[in-house]
Amino acid sequence: MKGDIGVIGLAVMGQNLILNMNDHGYKVVAHNRTAEKVDEFLQGPAKGTNIVGAYSLQELVDKLESPRKIMLMVRAGDVVDSFIDKLVPLLDKGDIIIDGGNTNFPDTNRRVATLKEKGIHFIGSGVSGGEEGARFGPSIMPGGSPEAWPFVKPIFQAISAKTENNEPCCDWVGNDGAGHFVKMVHNGIEYGDMQLITEAYQFMKDGLGMTHDEMQSVFIEWNKTELNSYLVEITSDILGYKDTDGEPLVEKILDTAGQKGTGKWTGINALDMGIPLTLITESVFARCLSSLKDQRVEAEELFGKKESIVEGDKQVWIEALRQALLASKIISYAQGFMLMREASNENGWDLNYGNVALMWRGGCIIRSAFLSNIRDAYDIDPELSFLGSDSYFKGILENSMSAWRKVAAKSMEVGIPMPSMTSALTFLDGYTTARLPANLLQAQRDYFGAHTYERVDKPKGEFFHTNWTGKGGDVSSTTYNS
Repeated sequence: MKGDIGVIGLAVMGQNLILNMNDHGYKVVAHNRTAEKVDEFLQGPAKGTNIVGAYSLQELVDKLESPRKIMLMVRAGDVVDSFIDKLVPLLDKGDIIIDGGNTNFPDTNRRVATLKEKGIHFIGSGVSGGEEGARFGPSIMPGGSPEAWPFVKPIFQAISAKTENNEPCCDWVGNDGAGHFVKMVHNGIEYGDMQLITEAYQFMKDGLGMTHDEMQSVFIEWNKTELNSYLVEITSDILGYKDTDGEPLVEKILDTAGQKGTGKWTGINALDMGIPLTLITESVFARCLSSLKDQRVEAEELFGKKESIVEGDKQVWIEALRQALLASKIISYAQGFMLMREASNENGWDLNYGNVALMWRGGCIIRSAFLSNIRDAYDIDPELSFLGSDSYFKGILENSMSAWRKVAAKSMEVGIPMPSMTSALTFLDGYTTARLPANLLQAQRDYFGAHTYERVDKPKGEFFHTNWTGKGGDVSSTTYNS
């Protein structure tokens, strides 16, 4: 009996996905560039299963039923291209290659087009949930060649996480790089969520002077509210974890955050598409700032920086902080969906935003209770341009506004950096302001560069230039994009 699917790459994610597929009755052929890794897997975690090994790409191909389905769980970039180049001569028309890594979506666009010319289908699929998700049910976001989806769908939907209604957290996203784009935005929201939680933690620790046990209790309680989510849950676990000396382990971890690029890609794409992804980009910059550890230590001493204690009823502040975190988290998702909407329009993907919310409902790192409310919002209005305009989320934002402003103002007053939480509030203030000062900005541009402007008393699309000094001339430069 031949295998149902082959998987290349036996790092932790690859191994766990294979074991997950085996649990659901699929025969998997496992391959790794290093033969010893195949032996270790077969004699270790895969021992006693129906998983079989392949020690060459030819053997892998020979052991699969047609159309062959081969999933790459390898490092994104040149490694993926290298495996594709080696596989193509061994495959037949109609066979399917799947990239399950964190690939930048333009690479997926290119691979879909290149392989289509050779008669081979390509799927670029985001996989979220970490090693535990891969083993017991991840969120899976496939896109690429639509002809390939019916052959992959049963496997992917079987191994994916399920909602409380047993709906699979996996569905077809769209053509070309749509799946990897949605995964990129997922990771950008993940950056934002994590940064927001760390800002709340610092406000409690440095501003309110709370102990780690007290903070753990707060996060446990918050997880019983609308903030119920995987990241809030694990934060409570982390704050309660003690080192061998009985002290909180988290305080012994160096405060320099790493990143693998997906948050940065999200910010770059937002800039390219003109979408104000302020919260997520601030979260990326916060990681960049954290890496300047030596400079920060010197600057603290140079400026004599000291945070002030936040005065007042601690429980009142904790509730205000909860509301500020919830409101900011809504803005993080809202901005992410704005970016997906623009990308869908530009690329003709026809994304189903309710389905995206469903795919994120379980298994993935940003899974949270209110994703069900996001799905409901887009079911009511599939063309919803701003998530905060939905009645449910509008109500939360309005009810949280006073507490949100109170926390943002206090953080600036006492010197606690909260870049993502404050930028989220500033975004909403800007988004809900009918007339912004960009009229003055356009006047400045026209003054020094003759870049022209539109007038409120003339039809949109008609451009004007003013000779502001009487010496600049009447010839305009090119018009601008708004």
